Amino acid sequence: MIDPKTDKRLFLLDGHALVYRAHYAFIARPLFNSKGQNVSAINGFVRTLWDLITNQKPTHIAVSFDLPGPTFRHEMYEPYKANRDAQPEDISFALPWIKKIIEALNIPVITKVGFEADDVIGTIAKQAEKEGYVVYMVTPDKDYGQLVSDKIFMYKPGRQGNEVEICGVPEILATWDIEHVDQVIDMLGLQGDSVDNIPGIPGIGPKSAAILLKAFGSMENIIASVDQLKGKQQENVRNFAEQGMLSKRLARIDIEVPIQFNETDYCLDPPDKVALRGIFDELEFRTLARSILGTEAVPVQQSLFDTGAPRPLPGMPDENEQFSETAPVVRDNITTIEHKYLIADTVELREQLLKELMSQAAVAYDSETTDVDANLAELVGMSFSWGKSSGWYMPLPADRNECLAIIEAFRPFFESESIKKIGQNLKYDALILKWYGIEVNGPYFDTMLAHYLLEPELRHNMDYLAEIYLNYSPVSISTLIGKKGVTQGTMRDVELDKIAEYATEDADITWQLAEVLSPKLLDHEVATLNDNLEAPLVKVLTDLEFEGINIDAQYLKNYSKELMVLIATAEEKVYEMAGARFNIGSPKQVGEVLFDVLKIPYRWKKTSSGQYSTDEDKLSELAYENPVASAILTFRGLSKLLSTYVDALPKMINPKSGRIHSSFNQALAATGRLSSNNPNLQNIPIKTPEGARVREAFIPRDENHVLLSADYSQIELRLIAEMSGDEAMLDAFIKGLDIHLATAAKVYGVPLEEVTPTQRRNAKTVNFSIIYGAGSTNLSKQLGIKRQEAKELIEAYFTQYHGLKKYMDETVKFARDNGYVITLMGRKRNLRDINSRNDLARSGAERVAVNTPIQGTAADMIKAAMIQIHKEFKEHNFASKMVLQVHDELVFDVLKSELEMVKPIIENGMKYAMPNLKVPILVGMGIGNNWLEAH
Repeated sequence: MIDPKTDKRLFLLDGHALVYRAHYAFIARPLFNSKGQNVSAINGFVRTLWDLITNQKPTHIAVSFDLPGPTFRHEMYEPYKANRDAQPEDISFALPWIKKIIEALNIPVITKVGFEADDVIGTIAKQAEKEGYVVYMVTPDKDYGQLVSDKIFMYKPGRQGNEVEICGVPEILATWDIEHVDQVIDMLGLQGDSVDNIPGIPGIGPKSAAILLKAFGSMENIIASVDQLKGKQQENVRNFAEQGMLSKRLARIDIEVPIQFNETDYCLDPPDKVALRGIFDELEFRTLARSILGTEAVPVQQSLFDTGAPRPLPGMPDENEQFSETAPVVRDNITTIEHKYLIADTVELREQLLKELMSQAAVAYDSETTDVDANLAELVGMSFSWGKSSGWYMPLPADRNECLAIIEAFRPFFESESIKKIGQNLKYDALILKWYGIEVNGPYFDTMLAHYLLEPELRHNMDYLAEIYLNYSPVSISTLIGKKGVTQGTMRDVELDKIAEYATEDADITWQLAEVLSPKLLDHEVATLNDNLEAPLVKVLTDLEFEGINIDAQYLKNYSKELMVLIATAEEKVYEMAGARFNIGSPKQVGEVLFDVLKIPYRWKKTSSGQYSTDEDKLSELAYENPVASAILTFRGLSKLLSTYVDALPKMINPKSGRIHSSFNQALAATGRLSSNNPNLQNIPIKTPEGARVREAFIPRDENHVLLSADYSQIELRLIAEMSGDEAMLDAFIKGLDIHLATAAKVYGVPLEEVTPTQRRNAKTVNFSIIYGAGSTNLSKQLGIKRQEAKELIEAYFTQYHGLKKYMDETVKFARDNGYVITLMGRKRNLRDINSRNDLARSGAERVAVNTPIQGTAADMIKAAMIQIHKEFKEHNFASKMVLQVHDELVFDVLKSELEMVKPIIENGMKYAMPNLKVPILVGMGIGNNWLEAH
């Protein structure tokens, strides 16, 4: 629709609408810079703007913002926009910066006191149209549809992978189900707008408004023809006619604002690069600086943002690349800092290196390898540093026997218990060496984990940390092996002098980061947590990942065939119930069938492209009442199970071991929980019988072993009883009562023996929902009950467990006073929004404040248990091994002859991982020939 050859193309941006859109696009994973500033809105807005400039090449452009203070609409109707929540602080922070960037881009900002941005944009759009311009109103705001014409279009920027959407007259008519664009105003007047607090006429929604407009043409005609209406609709139109007309006036965009379009002012001029460079430097936008300013933006090469020891290799996705703008624009790099990097490429130099290593108290080291998967990688070289701007690189031959011979000479260093080993993601390096028969002993200091304890919400890769703490940008891997893609090489292809500089720099930077981060751990009061929990856990996870677990590939192959039959049956069931055949894998077609064909009421916002949203949450909500939605969920669940696990797991079997080696990440979840990937064991849908059967594929290593599963019983409920000191809840646990039965008896005021299954189920849901800060709305959805009933249930719950309510209130108060919450073992989580004026942001932070100490303490507890059990297994030299950790469960591959010896060690290790608790900790234990049987 956009013709780049047209000489007169004016783009008018609705500033506030685009800023809010950018802010909420990153709400799940905000972008922070090193100063702790949320730069999501700035980043998203500038990206949208620059994408528009580069791809659409406007000849003229301007941005309009709403001004503070009332507008003419407030004079008409004082409550206009009165129910809007306070502007989030992060947007208040972003707006001045965005305006500075717009100014530096030499783009005019157009505003008028007493009018909103849409009025200003509408006025200019209509004036420019008369002067021969094609105008694009850049906004996600649907109200602009009333302005669209043959020369004026709505331009909705792409979001989350969706393409740009350009709406002309046909698209607006289809979206609103109207006959001419002026009726957009009638639609808004009839149905109202809760966002802007426009009241509309009660009882009239989008569908009934469209029907009325088809019959009568306008709101005025509907009011005039009120006698032709029936029932409640007639009554509402008659009684609220004046309110409807007021709503229409409020919804109409004013195109007579006293402002004049002067095309010279709107010309797209070259940006002020000096001003932009300073702004991007201050905000730490490196990638955007490169995009907009080119090579003069930063005098160093861009580094990739990885979280592991090696940087991404060919074919490996870099999931953090999208966040790379949060790295600062830096000045220092390997060419500007004097350094002394030596290469140990002879016997004599290796002997000299080893001698120096053995005399150190602490050494930072790093591995260069052929793969990001430590269980598949081969060593290319190692680097070492124990002083700033100095270090060694030791190349290793491709021949495994020759490589082993060289590494063997360094066994005394690696296995020394007295020399501290420093690294960035040390687990990777330790796991690599374990495949070469070398254990990495001694105290650990992992810079990635240290930063994770300091800033759990931020990124923790080495390049990012170097730029934050050292004002230094490491060498980019792309300068060595090329950019990602099929033509990218490997570290084996790199000349010795280049790889030596790159690798030794990694060790050098890691050493320097340890020097900076170590005192910060003390200042932040998390050094003990690092030394006693996170660092020792690295060794446990190294051994656990090295062991891996056996998989019955033939079982999965057979199960795959079964699932395909079930999927085909589920598919036919959907078609039969829907009365039509369609692509169930297409969200668009699913939405059309459910809401257009079957006429199921749709009560959510549509997607940015105007489609119905049919995600799992919405279908789950519909599934309570609608069997078609339930059947579609079943089909989707089975299909995902087949592709994600049943067909995928056999492909993950390591060719060297014949086993699956999941990777466990310590530095991802802000609560302290471990996460796993390749495969992600935490997401196996074990609540369904089909999902649970995936665990049947996990088997012991041979006929002499069995799997033992040990998991905590209701650990989070027990911990909240402990932390709150609630007498009733503690008493129930101490007496060994069924906590859900006991809760139901108290909440419903009946004896234990008279509690019904429904009452127990409700109590169980409340017990767990309270931990996650669920309110009456959420609980009503979970239980399928009315909101008022859920509200009364929560009130009754807190009446019985008043100590729990007091604890939650005190925890939130502590968070408000201190800006963070803390677990029993001292893990901290900062809560930036705990005192926000924005209700949504503040309530979210309050839920996190309540949940984190509980979930975080449970996470710390199982980590402590893993360390203790691992230590005792080592001391007894057991052949039995810990092989998996999932949530509150540990899985062991146990030699049958050792079974009775390891059981008490596992149980005691878990029960007493956190000593001196008042609440009893129970551990369930099962044994079987597969994981499902053991669990």
